[in-house]
Amino acid sequence: MTAPGRTLAETPGEIRSLTGLRIVAAAWVVGFHFMFTPGDAWSHVWEPLRPIVQTGALGVDLFYVLSGFVITLTYLDKSGRRPSVRGTVAFWWARICRIWPVYAAVTTLFGGWILYKQTRTTDGFLVWQNVQPEISLGSYLEQLAMVQLWDQPTFDGASWVGPAWSISAEWLAYVVFPALVLLLWWARRLPAWVTGALAVACMLPFAYICYRTGSPYYAWSWAARIGAGFLAGAFTCLAVRRIRITPRVEQVAAGIATFAFVEILLGLWWGHWRGAGGAEFGGVVVVFFPVLVGSLALTGRGIGRVLGSRPMVHGGRISFSLYLVHVPVFEIFWTLMGWHPSMGPNSAVGSFLVPHVLLGCFLLAHLSYRYLEEPARLWLRGRGPGRWSRQPRPAAIPVHSAAGVHGDEVLVVPVAIPVPAAAVEDRHAVPTGAGH
Repeated sequence: MTAPGRTLAETPGEIRSLTGLRIVAAAWVVGFHFMFTPGDAWSHVWEPLRPIVQTGALGVDLFYVLSGFVITLTYLDKSGRRPSVRGTVAFWWARICRIWPVYAAVTTLFGGWILYKQTRTTDGFLVWQNVQPEISLGSYLEQLAMVQLWDQPTFDGASWVGPAWSISAEWLAYVVFPALVLLLWWARRLPAWVTGALAVACMLPFAYICYRTGSPYYAWSWAARIGAGFLAGAFTCLAVRRIRITPRVEQVAAGIATFAFVEILLGLWWGHWRGAGGAEFGGVVVVFFPVLVGSLALTGRGIGRVLGSRPMVHGGRISFSLYLVHVPVFEIFWTLMGWHPSMGPNSAVGSFLVPHVLLGCFLLAHLSYRYLEEPARLWLRGRGPGRWSRQPRPAAIPVHSAAGVHGDEVLVVPVAIPVPAAAVEDRHAVPTGAGH
């Protein structure tokens, strides 16, 4: 008889399949944004993938679910019934160390580009967003504090770097998480089927709006989406964290993950058909995000084996940098295409550069992770408040897809900017972020 396996709650190591899932979500977002590159030279490449790529805004909701899951798994037991002031400050500092260095660097550098562009343009079109953001010292300080979205009903024009609106939303989720722990601690003993059902239920309102309207963007929709996605991830964690991982459990979880993945693909194609290639009816698939995340956390087989491979895991680790750098790179490239006819849309030089710019974003993300993101995180962690708990962190015990000690640092997820379909018709309204 096989000895009982360990549970996720007993295994503090990195869940490699979920790390690998991050690069899938990030690439989904990147592909969506890159579709708006001027010119038709590469349209034939995108066309077969259009049902998937055009719904890349949904990547934001997948990232929110991932974030809620990992943050809950990492910090719930450390916090206990009532989070302490010291523990709360340490948690916030750990999150700042993880997301702020790259965020601040990209915001500052892109701000310099915006100031330069102001000297070259007369139409006020500085960034590729529906609404142009305010460029001032006060706005810059808001951007650096990651609070620029908190008092805005929509994300349009809230951030200098378009996708940064979702970083602001994610930071809000981190700020309120210590209070959310009071609910999660009470719910941690509920049956798995109850918390699993609650996780799916959290995503139902978003799915219903997509089903009825195909455009889930309304006043304060960003707050509803971060709240629903993060809470869905937290409940998903509660549903699976106490399940003992045996070969049988891994086999069943691999089957469920495959089922969820197939249903997501079918739902995206159905949404493409119903929306005639326009509206995002495919958003109904968000109900499968908690199912996918929860099942992948329990298995290293099937899809989990692919996502847990070394290339995918490294992709997941650089996904946050990729999310932040890709839109600034795209915007600079698109602007230069307009300024220089020799590299304009459909020109020989421009068409040659298009795929190289896309691949260059991944290389830049790798360099950012290696030389900025990770070194800065480690440097800051050694100079701020102590850990969430005074207790020493136990060594990671590899099981199925878990390996290495990333702790709370495996968890921050990129998010992106959804833009109404009408924006496609206006060059000034090309989206700068999408569902991460």
